[in-house]
Amino acid sequence: MAKKRTIRTIPQQRTPVREQDPRERVRNFAEVNCGYTRQEAATEAERCLFCPDPACVAGCPVNIDIPGFIREIGAQDFRAAYEVIGRANLLPAVCGRVCPQESQCEGVCVVGDTLEPVAIGRLERFVGDLAIKEGWASIPYIEPNGFKIGIVGSGPAGIACAADMAKAGCAVTVYEAFHQPGGVLRYGIPDFRLPNEVIDAEIENLRKLGVRFECNTLVGRLFTIEQMIDELGFDAVFIGTGAGYPSMLGIPGDCLNRVLSANELLTRCNLMRAKDFPDYDTPLPLGRRVAVIGAGNTAMDAMRVCLRLGAERVFCVYRRTKAEAPARAEEIHHAEEEGIEFHWLTAPVEILPDEKGGVGAMRCIRMELGAPDASGRARPVPVPGSEHELAVDQVVFAIGTNANPIIGQTSKLRLDRRGYIEADESMATSMAGVFAGGDIVTGAATVIEAMGAGRRAARSMKEYLGIRDDGTASLGEAERGGMLFGIDHRERNFARIRLA
Repeated sequence: MAKKRTIRTIPQQRTPVREQDPRERVRNFAEVNCGYTRQEAATEAERCLFCPDPACVAGCPVNIDIPGFIREIGAQDFRAAYEVIGRANLLPAVCGRVCPQESQCEGVCVVGDTLEPVAIGRLERFVGDLAIKEGWASIPYIEPNGFKIGIVGSGPAGIACAADMAKAGCAVTVYEAFHQPGGVLRYGIPDFRLPNEVIDAEIENLRKLGVRFECNTLVGRLFTIEQMIDELGFDAVFIGTGAGYPSMLGIPGDCLNRVLSANELLTRCNLMRAKDFPDYDTPLPLGRRVAVIGAGNTAMDAMRVCLRLGAERVFCVYRRTKAEAPARAEEIHHAEEEGIEFHWLTAPVEILPDEKGGVGAMRCIRMELGAPDASGRARPVPVPGSEHELAVDQVVFAIGTNANPIIGQTSKLRLDRRGYIEADESMATSMAGVFAGGDIVTGAATVIEAMGAGRRAARSMKEYLGIRDDGTASLGEAERGGMLFGIDHRERNFARIRLA
């Protein structure tokens, strides 16, 4: 029997990961993080204590058996590690790259109380990458049940819901407005953080499950949610359209040429391949001195993209300090290494035009932190008399997003005061048979949180359709009513009919 591990007996240092040199990577879109080798992954796996009540599992929005897959890595059974992850997460290569592990699974790792936490995200990515390289896929035997499921949006929430419904035997069709599936994974995250090849491989695994993708299909314009139920014959529908409608500050000059949102910048660069112009005919005029407003992950992506597209200087303008910046620490670190110039405690008040109607400069004001606001963070307060100009010729806003209004405008779904779809704890909306989850319900969140919402919705959809699913706890022991021949009385057989 293996000797029990303790803080003193495990490797004390976190296994480092190789990265591209900052001087080289600012000139290309190749991935910054090179990932673990087999030996590096095995070494890092030795740092897990295999806690009897692992907090990391509870800290994961989809409850991956983290000690389970790390144990398999330590035993050099990488295929088994992939199978363990695959029970909860179909996108390990994606989530291992873009999930904020430091505030989720790694943030509650017991090892982190004394040393650096186990590098759970890097280990998950290693397993996901190896699965892609070796062509592994977990495709169970699927018995068709005759139900048709429509999924609106092919981002993380839609993908997760589609996978679970396909495994349950449903015929699943995913509608995507853009010409390639992947949602925000495809249009919002640059190749140097999440290569398109990884997204393609993970999407292909869904196709192996029988999921159909219909791209260039804008639900709400070609047909409505009601028509999906009444005319297209879907037994249930899941809406996972995300929140990709950009926010702007509304300051003077924000309608000038060369002012755009980070969403537009990243979509043009990533999905529309402007980074490969003129091989792809998507122009993206870029200034020499670019100011990006905001300090979240999207802002970091936008700044680093601008550097790679040829901007001479790129500025981050944020009204709070580095400590309050919502971006991952790793993303800020990479941006600093690459030469991004940070203007903390600075807020824009006006964008000044040049003689041609473009951006000539940006007037800013210094800020100081006051009492906490509703979010719990210190409220930034302007410093009188501190206005100054920043010489820039392009401004990019990365200050958050809102719900795309098309679904709300074209259906009778109940919306909240912000325009997001209202859904209860089971992810059910105000329309029978229609469920929703991810950013379109909660507002902007993480990839793995959206996937968790998609999986919760799938469980509710199966219960709504009367699909028996022994893998869920929808009918827990405490909830069970009378039993007849071992079957809960709420699972009585019935036949669905559709009137002509």
